[in-house]
Amino acid sequence: MTDPNLSAISGRHRQIPAILLRRARELRQRQTPAEQSLWECLRASRLYGYKFRRQHNIDRFIADFYCHEAGLVVEVDGTIHDRQQEKDAARDAWMESVGLQVLRVTNQQVQEDLEGVLVVIAERLRTSSPGPFSSQEKGR
Repeated sequence: MTDPNLSAISGRHRQIPAILLRRARELRQRQTPAEQSLWECLRASRLYGYKFRRQHNIDRFIADFYCHEAGLVVEVDGTIHDRQQEKDAARDAWMESVGLQVLRVTNQQVQEDLEGVLVVIAERLRTSSPGPFSSQEKGR
């Protein structure tokens, strides 16, 4: 995704308040077991060559996982999200308004069906951008 407005809020040269930087660092150090499992599959461009960032600042929010190239935010929700559905919906609506797509999965889904979660993420990557899928990988 090459939208210059999106790059201003989520790209390499964006301005991030110090408090959000500290919070993202804390979240990276205290990942849930589900986040750790998913990160092992997404890190180092392991999923079809797409680069993901974890606990990535996007404007005033921190995304669990973010792929800038595809404009995809992946959120891994624990039980706290049952109590903040309105807040999450407003956050998702804002992200979608700036051109991002948001995929929410639960801790339980990641823990019980990691392969299925990866399939859904891969489908979103394929439909959101031309991406680096090689002809060899497209058949998988």
